[in-house]
Amino acid sequence: MKAFWKNAFAVRGAKFTLRAGRDLLFILVGAALQAVSLNTFLVPAELASGGVSGISQLIHFYTHWPIGLMVLIGNLPLFLLGWRFLGGPRFALRTVLAVGIFSLLVDVTARYLPPGGLTDDLILNALFGGVVSGIGFGLVYRGQGTSGGSDILARILNHYRGVPISQSYLIVDSLVILSAGFVFGWTNALYAMVYLYVSGQAADAVAIGSRVVRTALIITAEPEIVSQRILSEMGRGLTRMRAEGAYTGDERPVLYCVVTRSEVERLKVIVSEIDPKAFMVIGEAQEALGEGFQPLEV
Repeated sequence: MKAFWKNAFAVRGAKFTLRAGRDLLFILVGAALQAVSLNTFLVPAELASGGVSGISQLIHFYTHWPIGLMVLIGNLPLFLLGWRFLGGPRFALRTVLAVGIFSLLVDVTARYLPPGGLTDDLILNALFGGVVSGIGFGLVYRGQGTSGGSDILARILNHYRGVPISQSYLIVDSLVILSAGFVFGWTNALYAMVYLYVSGQAADAVAIGSRVVRTALIITAEPEIVSQRILSEMGRGLTRMRAEGAYTGDERPVLYCVVTRSEVERLKVIVSEIDPKAFMVIGEAQEALGEGFQPLEV
């Protein structure tokens, strides 16, 4: 048991660091939220979640076997098959922990939560089930674990068939939802798709947070002045890249800069004041790590 915790949560040789404790807490709370969402919103409303949990719901509908136990059993062969694609022992052991806690709490909470759920409104169940589950997924991801099931299958499809991870998730979950349509009805299956979308958005919001930043590519005839103004007035660094205009063949310096959302307008003002004919492209990045932003080791 000691070796398990050491392998699962050791960080750079430390026996048990603050970071490891935080990851463990994320996994525990995340798995608990997923279990509560399943028993409060999905099972009572007959909305199938994706992956192994969704398949377990379908089997439970006919057999009344414990969903948590079936989730655990269903993940075992997938876990053994996908061990090598889970990012090493530490990442894999965290997945075992997340799946084990989720499976246990699904059956435990089923005894204490209202069997009929909080409401019989399919829309509310899909939306709130998606939000609560998504928060749970996001916390597990932030704890460097996965929820098994679809995660493992997606990685296997990506490795053996070259299917992109995002498409792999879509394929796996769509097959489960399609099966649910024959069992729970197509109306419920359509609302289950709403649940999957909402849970995905909520998971991204929790896992990534509000660290979305803006990237700017600036092509200007006054690169030196623009650079100095941005450096002095905004305190942001820039990278200068050499490019060549396809039409004129002239060499043009391109400035690359990363700013926060609130700094975009200030950047536009600086560039337009110096060179009204400059060309700018404003993009979006999920997060920026390093000097001036989040530390690289978070």
